Amino acid sequence: MAVLDRGSFVSTYKHAVLLALMDLCLEHGGRHGEPPSAISTAQVARKVTELYWPQARPFSFAGEPARVLRQSSGPQARILSLVEEYRERARLAPGTSLHRQRSVDPDGVARLEREVEWRLVQMPLPKLQRVGRRVDPFLYEIGWGDDVRRGDFARPSGFDNLLRFRPGAARCLVALAPVLRPMIHRQWALLVTRLNEIPESRVESFLFERDRAAVAGLAGPLLEIQRGRCFYCDGPVADREVDHFVPWSRHPDDGIANLVVADSRCNRNKSDFIADLGHLERWGERLHEYAPDLSTVAGAHGWPRDEAVTTAVVRSIYGALPSDVPLWAAVDRFAPLDVLRLRTVLDRLPTWR
Repeated sequence: MAVLDRGSFVSTYKHAVLLALMDLCLEHGGRHGEPPSAISTAQVARKVTELYWPQARPFSFAGEPARVLRQSSGPQARILSLVEEYRERARLAPGTSLHRQRSVDPDGVARLEREVEWRLVQMPLPKLQRVGRRVDPFLYEIGWGDDVRRGDFARPSGFDNLLRFRPGAARCLVALAPVLRPMIHRQWALLVTRLNEIPESRVESFLFERDRAAVAGLAGPLLEIQRGRCFYCDGPVADREVDHFVPWSRHPDDGIANLVVADSRCNRNKSDFIADLGHLERWGERLHEYAPDLSTVAGAHGWPRDEAVTTAVVRSIYGALPSDVPLWAAVDRFAPLDVLRLRTVLDRLPTWR
């Protein structure tokens, strides 16, 4: 909160790093949701590249010429420029996903992410925990400082690229993600609005909103896997909608394993609530039984799939729930969390690593 409230923000780098840290803590949790003790700068770079990828598209407003929005008070944020330059060299259509481009040009994307990693090592990672003139390593500790050189980063003997979380920090990032994510999105959007001197009405949705139309295009094949039944109520589906089992507001996971088809009434009533343990158990059984079918759907549509990441996010989110939290069971019905049963259900989820 101090970083968000009193930290120095001349670009959007710190916002991106904070979101990346939260996502990585969710995605690399243990069997019962325990968060990781450390993550690498390469992992942070991959996440930050994913965040900036759609933001390197031209933005148009009120008849003005389309342009990539500024995200720094000085010259354009270099990471955003790197992504924009890569997209221009590859002559990509605005809607080309990073997932698809990784399959087309894995070496080129890897070089891009390596360059992003260096920029993160050089700038925001040593500076994120600085409030005013005081440095307080309350989130993580690193083995370099502001004076790091490119030669250190590239040395053959290896660079200590780990961010080692302070005790309790990673667990707090998991627990507070639903509160912090919208705050960071909002502050990021407001900074971009000020830097570009444009109204804020469409900026936040442009920066962070998912492609609903593309997700909706998966409804048919996913419903076929579900034998035409709603994932939640098991009734026939008249008005189908694709739902994120782990709500998008909790973690932005469009992976095929996180997508289910529900009747519109169930989907809208569930909203951003966490599904109860009966649904979680059925979700795990679906992965066990239909992983090959889900993989086929993802391949046919060029859709991202990483069952290990999605399962880790599920373990992290459910493992961090307080014991008295009500979980969504059915339309207008909630059930209390059964902590003992939760451990059993988590143990039965597929293990991908």
